[in-house]
Amino acid sequence: MTIDEPSEKLAERHESLAQSVEMLVIENRNLVREVSTVGRQVAELGKFTNGIARGTAGLLSIAESPENRITRLEGQL
Repeated sequence: MTIDEPSEKLAERHESLAQSVEMLVIENRNLVREVSTVGRQVAELGKFTNGIARGTAGLLSIAESPENRITRLEGQL
């Protein structure tokens, strides 16, 4: 083993680590984009769900209204 061999191995390891870190950075950026996209989709789903809940509450109110009227009319008899 010459004096340059450990230095060459160290340089190879350094290059390998640098490539690994670069790949991790790229993967992290991709994950951040995906999480951001999913976050927007969840927000949209929340708005949609709230709309359904409001509509359901309105339908329930309409369905209960005749029942209340009938109950009031029956109580007057």
